[in-house]
Amino acid sequence: MDYFHYQDGRLFCEDVPVSELAERFGTPLWVYSKRTILHHYHQLTTAFGELSPLICYSVKANSNLGVLRVMAEAGSGFDVVSAGELVRVLKAGGAADKVVFAGVGKTDEEIRFAIEQGVMLFDVESEAELERIAAIARELGRVAPVALRANPDVDPQTHRYISTGKKESKFGLDLERAGRIARDARSMPGVRMIGLHMHIGSQITQTDSHADAVAKAVRFIGELRAMGHPIDWFNFGGGFGIHYRKQEAPPAAEFARVIVPEVRTTGCRLALEPGRFIVGNAGILVSRVIYTKVSGDKRFLIQDAAMNDLVRPTLYEAFHRIWPVEPTGVPAPPDDFEAGIPGTDAWDVVGPVCESGDFLAKDRRLPAMNRGDLLATFSAGAYGMVMSSNYNTRPRAAEVLVDGGTYRCVRRRETLDDLLGPELDVG
Repeated sequence: MDYFHYQDGRLFCEDVPVSELAERFGTPLWVYSKRTILHHYHQLTTAFGELSPLICYSVKANSNLGVLRVMAEAGSGFDVVSAGELVRVLKAGGAADKVVFAGVGKTDEEIRFAIEQGVMLFDVESEAELERIAAIARELGRVAPVALRANPDVDPQTHRYISTGKKESKFGLDLERAGRIARDARSMPGVRMIGLHMHIGSQITQTDSHADAVAKAVRFIGELRAMGHPIDWFNFGGGFGIHYRKQEAPPAAEFARVIVPEVRTTGCRLALEPGRFIVGNAGILVSRVIYTKVSGDKRFLIQDAAMNDLVRPTLYEAFHRIWPVEPTGVPAPPDDFEAGIPGTDAWDVVGPVCESGDFLAKDRRLPAMNRGDLLATFSAGAYGMVMSSNYNTRPRAAEVLVDGGTYRCVRRRETLDDLLGPELDVG
């Protein structure tokens, strides 16, 4: 569920017309709904409520300080993968003792900073990383809390770039090797193994993979405890899918149905690291048509959002619903974008960047549009702005957070001076 809706032929974010935001802040423009963010956060706390889970919002999905502040005020913890993300969390009012530090390539400086700030847990991805955490903790006279990331060799049935649960993944350790490392860690001063971490992938739209993984996790937690490790936490990552096309993703309660009974048997506290589930459907990218063009049998809708703004369609072959902000002839988006839609034609929705891969959609059926009309690209709140770039020396877009009938700019649009400033002293 999200709080973007069409009313009287216009798209609204909560109680604000999207066209009003575009006129005030320009395009391309990221628009986020606070009500949607909190709705999906509370879906998780409710579905997994029996276990009193710690929801550690995955900062990499959308790291805007305004979004992080919403999560911190709601009581969320955070999952970070860099010192920079940890600084963002702290600046937004998040508590370090509710932060899980993940990622396969933590530097010594990042580890030291995280220990000094008092993070709740390190997700450990390798033997070498565990040794570095232990050494740095000893230097600081501290004991670092860690969770070994075990790879259950489960196929999450998602895009290959966001699958992390198979043996060949760069993430985590296969269960046999993880067991050997855990045995060695019993005599390793500087660390205390208090948890197990598993995360099998992202945008998962079935529950079988989570069921398989949690069953393996429960057995492995028993083995770790038999070695003497005080395993209090099971961090099951995230990966719960969202609606990109229509209603393809199960609700949080369906994932809870297969996870909660297994975790209950361990007595562990449950941590989850959702990102996309919370913010994916809470954001749209608004753009304005520049030109329309016909070449051969192709129609091109050229608008001012490009692959440097939203790279997912090019990088992940991702599908995003796209529809005019103020459509004519067809009042609201259809339920099925792949079906025949009366009053529409097939268009490639492309941007100004000088790459053939610069597109938001191909062969997408849209009603007639003209220069100056506004488009909305939906389900763009996760892995949108955070993955944007300045390719072709294009300033990044502004971000706006809507709360009911009010809104505020939570990141101003970049200027060319912002882009060129770091280069002006090169000689």
